[in-house]
Amino acid sequence: MTPLLRPAYLWAPPETASLPVKGRDERAPVNRLFFVGRNYHAHAAEMGRPVDKSVERPFYFTKSPQTLVHSGATVAYPPQTANFHHEMELVIVIGAPGFAVPAETAGALVFGYACGLDMTRRDLQLAARDKGRPWDLGKDVELSSVVSDIIAMPGEVLTRGAITLAVNGATRQSSDLDKLIWSVPEIIADLSLFYHLAPGDLIFTGTPEGVGAVGPGDRLEGRIDGVGEIALTIAPACGPDARHGAS
Repeated sequence: MTPLLRPAYLWAPPETASLPVKGRDERAPVNRLFFVGRNYHAHAAEMGRPVDKSVERPFYFTKSPQTLVHSGATVAYPPQTANFHHEMELVIVIGAPGFAVPAETAGALVFGYACGLDMTRRDLQLAARDKGRPWDLGKDVELSSVVSDIIAMPGEVLTRGAITLAVNGATRQSSDLDKLIWSVPEIIADLSLFYHLAPGDLIFTGTPEGVGAVGPGDRLEGRIDGVGEIALTIAPACGPDARHGAS
């Protein structure tokens, strides 16, 4: 047999994004990043878009894996915004493939969970929303998908647990997972109608009320009972010749 030859690249391809798993030596490679919009009633109301579950279904947006950053990082304040917001979320880590999965068995796709921050250029998101344009510039922000260590909980479905976020020690967000409009199984089942879900897919399940702006020097610390903790520090904006990166 002729041996398979590795392709030659013009430049180095990006490294595989991955996250640590509590109690494991192996890291979890990350595939895609999905986000559920407006999945807590109080947050939907504060965004001026109340949700009626009886006539609506979940909606989603995505971010590139290159936006992923591990908890504890320091990231620069992003360019072209004056209103950079925090959104604290439960993250579902998919560990098995599935397509068109019934909600009754959707929990079987769960590998575990993590804490997440969906950092958002809110001014750009709202400007795009009001013009009926895509949210990419507001949401798909460099180093804006912050995720904690994963806790392995194969097949388990979380239904409750306090979720909180503090900025510089002052609580900004405080709610409970039992206030999710669409539950973990409902989210997995609905999303699997659109995508063939695969191991390494992360699903950010939405944020509770209390989102707000942060600036250089701010320290964000969040927690979800039974899942873990997350932290992020905001550094000054990079200059035009500096590389935007996490440390």
